[in-house]
Amino acid sequence: VQLQASGGGSVQAGASLRLSCKASRRTSSTAVAWFRQAPGKEREFVAAAFRWSSSTLYADSVKGRFTISRDNAENTAYIQMNSLKPEDTAVYYCAAPTTLILSRVREVDAYGYWGQGTLVTVSS
Repeated sequence: VQLQASGGGSVQAGASLRLSCKASRRTSSTAVAWFRQAPGKEREFVAAAFRWSSSTLYADSVKGRFTISRDNAENTAYIQMNSLKPEDTAVYYCAAPTTLILSRVREVDAYGYWGQGTLVTVSS
């Protein structure tokens, strides 16, 4: 399955953006996640949503500001990002696991499918 991320852009602090992640076909992946990578930093977990429930998981740095959702019928996941801060500047990637291991949901290596990334730049 191929993942296509889109929706990035350049905004000012306090603005909102919604990123989309479209899968090339219906997938049985049990979760979808967003990661981000800022210049010079390692890729980090942002949020995850699970196929079998409405449960979601967020990094502390985005909790209360970002909302992940998925539309299984459209094979698309979203992340709504509000109250953006300059420290949110990064390339954002969507990802799906081949086999989900709950204890590793925040780990980059737990995901076998990745989108190409979309750049979000937040200026102060």
